[in-house]
Amino acid sequence: MSASTRCARRLILRTLLMLPIVAASSMPASALAADSYPSRPIRLVVPYAAGGGPDIQARKLAEVLGRELGQPIVVENKVGAAGILAAESVAQQPADGYTLLLGASTHIAQKLLQPGVKFDPAAFTHVTRIGVSPAVLVVGTNSPYRKVADLVAAARRSPGLLNYASGGIGSAAHISGAAFASATGIKAVHIPYKGSVEIVPSLIKGDTQFGFPVATTAMPQIANGKVRALAVTSAQRIPTLPQVPTLNEVLGRTDLTLDSWSGIWAPANLPKPLVARLHAAMLKALADPGLHRFYAETGAFIDPSRTPEDFSRLIAEETARMRQVIDKNRITIE
Repeated sequence: MSASTRCARRLILRTLLMLPIVAASSMPASALAADSYPSRPIRLVVPYAAGGGPDIQARKLAEVLGRELGQPIVVENKVGAAGILAAESVAQQPADGYTLLLGASTHIAQKLLQPGVKFDPAAFTHVTRIGVSPAVLVVGTNSPYRKVADLVAAARRSPGLLNYASGGIGSAAHISGAAFASATGIKAVHIPYKGSVEIVPSLIKGDTQFGFPVATTAMPQIANGKVRALAVTSAQRIPTLPQVPTLNEVLGRTDLTLDSWSGIWAPANLPKPLVARLHAAMLKALADPGLHRFYAETGAFIDPSRTPEDFSRLIAEETARMRQVIDKNRITIE
């Protein structure tokens, strides 16, 4: 073999050895990042107080999702302004997949009621919806109101003397309470608290007379006898409260289906490979039978988005629907 042939072969060999390196270096940085993602714990920001139904759900989900991703999911409660503080905080974080938000229908209402808030639900990266939960119209167990008609009659006898509690302006409980007042023609005073976990204590103390906590928050309080359920805001009665009618049933309407939903959002422009990785892990986590049972027991049900794009479309549709609810019922930040 001549010297020139040996030299040519060495050159070819070196070229072949370099090909994997060249190929890797030509791959998008996001694709390379997805291969190693996640390499450290992920923070899930929850806009609800610790110990409430949505917080407990988020922690159950974090446990299962952490197993799927191979890294801990650390839940951080950032409570304030009915979810605004949490959303504004996450919106400002790097789009690297290590900070996520438990986004909810409440955030859409907040943006519609207060356009100046420093986040836009449509601008987040939408990974998947998690589940849906109705609100429950509740009164204290010592309350004289045993059905919706009793409550409406009392409110009509004494306009403006009954108070209803919520977890803050624009929260699911606020929207439900305002829609209920508008539909029945009653005048009731909205008392916003810092979080939904304060609704039941306010009823027990007598500071408020009714409220609409989401089922996940209401169910334990109903079970332990602290509050009485009068109606639910779902389209059909829920399995955990089969004896409790829907608002639509009681009032003879079809427009008082006011379910709340939650999902996983990330800061805007999260690279698509990371979105795909998170979505796939979420679908596996949400298929967990134990998680399904837990959600069902708390009056909610799991309903993930088929694709991230489907979730984005849902948010656009929900924004239009929520705008109609707010306009029709003349809901303001009063």
